[in-house]
Amino acid sequence: MSVAAMVSPLLQIVNQFLGFRGCLFTFHRAASAQAWQSLPNRDFYLNLDFLDEVLRHLSHNGWDIVTLDEAIARTSSVNKSKQKFVNFSVDDCYRDTFEDVVPLFREHQKPVTLFVTSGIPDERMTLWHVGLEDILLNRDQLILEDETLDVSTAELKRKVFHTVSRRFDNFDADKFYARICELNGANALEIHRKHAVTWDMLAQLKNDPLVEIGGHTLTHPHIASLAAGDAFEQLSGCRKRLQEKLNLPIQHFAFPYGRGADCGIRDFQLAQKAGFTTAATTIKGFLRSPNQFLSLPRITLNGSHQSMAMIEAHLSGATAVAARITGRV
Repeated sequence: MSVAAMVSPLLQIVNQFLGFRGCLFTFHRAASAQAWQSLPNRDFYLNLDFLDEVLRHLSHNGWDIVTLDEAIARTSSVNKSKQKFVNFSVDDCYRDTFEDVVPLFREHQKPVTLFVTSGIPDERMTLWHVGLEDILLNRDQLILEDETLDVSTAELKRKVFHTVSRRFDNFDADKFYARICELNGANALEIHRKHAVTWDMLAQLKNDPLVEIGGHTLTHPHIASLAAGDAFEQLSGCRKRLQEKLNLPIQHFAFPYGRGADCGIRDFQLAQKAGFTTAATTIKGFLRSPNQFLSLPRITLNGSHQSMAMIEAHLSGATAVAARITGRV
């Protein structure tokens, strides 16, 4: 018997004694099982088959899947009879959010929250990581200024993606990406439109009772690294833009990256000032108290840890404890 097979039942037993709590999951992209295998940046995606399995598992084990509005209402209530619930949110939002993720949640009749970076449908944000992946998927060589790299296999594409991605930290990302596109005969705008969510797609979702829409800044910066005025503009500007385009009350916000170094007390206060009811981080933990509404804990799901044992570890709080012990917050 595998370790996962032994551990998962134990964690399920632990779950029965933890009392009232909300577990907020987040992820970025999703792909079919077949496509996921060959993606250069596949850790950024969930396998849709795995996501389907998770939704079934949660329902079977008595977890309510709710909107953030409902999560806030339950946490604010003095009646904690409905003890455990889960919210799923998608950060950034891409075409697969519209074409694959929302339809899967509809099949299950479960809600999902979309945190939209408004610069994506506005075509104001350079999606270099998306573009680099697209170029690698469609070529056997990647031409750089100083070398040409073999990317003829899925394994090489993954290796090169992570190697080249690190170089973006050392250059002007927009210029470096533009040069890669030029050297490899790629059209950055065409790639953006191939992968980005659009305002028309969001307009089709805005009245869906299973879809909740929130903000995720204008251009996805590290908010804590910005001056207060610039940080506020990223939050309030995104909220205004979403309200303008979708005619919705935008109450919820998620910080890009969202770990302890990416958002702090000043930024939580700016989120409130910008008009948001909640602001979400990616610091692991449970939602238990209204005191957490401007610093919601969330657990990131990614392609590198797709197992039900890991889901049970999240639901039991084990991964949150481990993150605090190791300082990964």
